[in-house]
Order: sequence, then C-alpha cells, then structure tokens
Amino acid sequence: MSLTILNALVAVVAAIAFAALNAAYLVWAERRGAGRIQRRPGPNVNGPLGLLQPPADGIKLMTKQLMIPGGADKALFMVAPVLAMAPAITSFVTVPFSDTIVAHSMNIGVLMIFAFASLGGMAILLAGWGSRNKYGVMASVRAVSQNISYEIPMLITVITIVMMSGTMNLKELVGAQAGGIWNWNIVPSLSSPLMPVSFLIFFICSLAETNRAPFDLGEAESELVAGFHTEYGSMGFGLFFMGEYANIVIGASLITILFLGGWDCPLGLFPGVWWFLLKIYLLIFSFIWIRWTFPRTTIYGLLNLSWKILIPISLFNLLLTAGLLKVF
Repeated sequence: MSLTILNALVAVVAAIAFAALNAAYLVWAERRGAGRIQRRPGPNVNGPLGLLQPPADGIKLMTKQLMIPGGADKALFMVAPVLAMAPAITSFVTVPFSDTIVAHSMNIGVLMIFAFASLGGMAILLAGWGSRNKYGVMASVRAVSQNISYEIPMLITVITIVMMSGTMNLKELVGAQAGGIWNWNIVPSLSSPLMPVSFLIFFICSLAETNRAPFDLGEAESELVAGFHTEYGSMGFGLFFMGEYANIVIGASLITILFLGGWDCPLGLFPGVWWFLLKIYLLIFSFIWIRWTFPRTTIYGLLNLSWKILIPISLFNLLLTAGLLKVF
C-alpha cells in the first residue's frame, strides 16, 4: 500500500515538473517564434538566446503580491486558478509517452482526460464571475460557450476512433496503430475513409479548446482588456498561464496518440519516447505558427464553424464509419 502511494506521489511530482518546464520554455519558444514570424527580436538579453527569461518571469510572478479586487468573491477568485491547473496536471498521469513510460495506464484513459478537461470551462467561469469584473464575466461566458461548442465535435471524433479500435485505453489505441504509418488513424481505410477530415476537425477543436488564436475569444485583449483573468496577477495569473500551456501539451499528446501512432516509429530509428516527444513538439510548433499568422475570428464565426460545419461533418463520419464497420 505504501509503495502504491509512493508511486502516485512520484507520478504527480513528475507531472507537475513536466508541466512547469513546458509552460516556462514553451512561452520562450513562442516568443522567439513570434519574433521570427513577425520579423522582430524575441527575448535575447537574459542568458544566451534569452534562455534565462522564463526563470526570471517565474521569479517575478512568485514574488508579486496577490491582490483581490474589492467586491470580489474571495473563495471563487482563489479557487479558479487552481481549478485551471489541477485537471491539466492530473491528465498527464494517464498519458503514455512510450510502451513503458506511463504513470498509470487506465482502461478509460480517454474518458478521464475529457472529464478533467471539462473542468477547465468551470475554472474560466468561476474566474470571470468571482472577480466581479464586467469584462471578465463577458469573456468567461464567451469562453464557456466556446468550450461547450468544440467539445462536441471532439468527442464525436473520439467516439469514432474508439469504435474502430474497440478500446478507451490510450496504450491500446497506440498499439492498434502499430506496424507502420499506413496503420495510423490519419490514413483513410475501408472502414473509415474520412479519417484525414477527422484529424483536421480534432486539430481545429484542440486550438479552440486551449483558447489559442485565432480562437482566443475568452481573452481577446483588444476587446476585453485581458478577458477572464483581467483581475489576476502574481501566481493567480501564473497558474492560468501554466494551465493553458499544459493543456496545449495534453492536446498535442492526444492528437499524437489518436491519429499519429503515438510512439510508433516507421523506420525504427529512435526510441519510442523520443519519437513521441518529436511528434507533440512539431504539433505545438504548428499551434504557435497558426497563432502568429492568422487574425482573431469573431464570436459568431467561431460558434458557426462548430455548430454548422464541424458537428455535422463529425456526425456524418461517425455514422459512415459505423455502417462500414458492419460491412467490412
């Protein structure tokens, strides 16, 4: 029993360390990438290539005083940042980085990740409502409607893949794609010819679920000051920031596991864990590239994209796959 508790503690500490390291240096990578894309300097003063900028930012956030605005609901205001970060950390526990590197393999791993991801919308709603700021409330309503709209096509796409693979275990989902790139779920098959479309739907929904531009209507700095975290500073803002980047890594990991064969390497040149990390960081690079290339959409365009385009297509793909599975 004590060994089980120790393993759980080690897993949680490793997940927190991995999430914090990614949050720090993905911010650095994004700022450097944005500088390159927009032909301006990124961080380049603190350390070589600005590599010491993330620790400096972290120290600044940790040493600033946490201010609670007058009239705010203190309990909700304090709980919201923790609720934004904790589900993302917990989700890392069930993500398999290779056939052997996984904190805890669960038969319902996919369901667990989506259950915890739904708490992110609750954190945003509590942050806007608890801060008693009109911009925060408007942004939180936007963000929650966005999250609900894009969770639906994501889940329909996941149901399609689970129906094909017959499992919700993340390791088994990767195992079902073993044997080369032609077995990956991104490749069309007789039972599911629209899998590239499913990949595109899941990719778009991942951008929207993590509040990334051009779908960052929950923040929308040019319209709503800073969105749902307008009143947050110090580590309150820092936890929202870390939660966002942790969710980006979780989203890239899910795309890799569901569509890109997980740690499966076509040529067998790299150990599985390095191949898995290479895939997720290439996906994260594409997230960064899209953010600094496309302008922000409107809230009506955002919701119409989901309800009028993505949901009908994903439902059609689900029904088509179900029919073809009965045939083949």
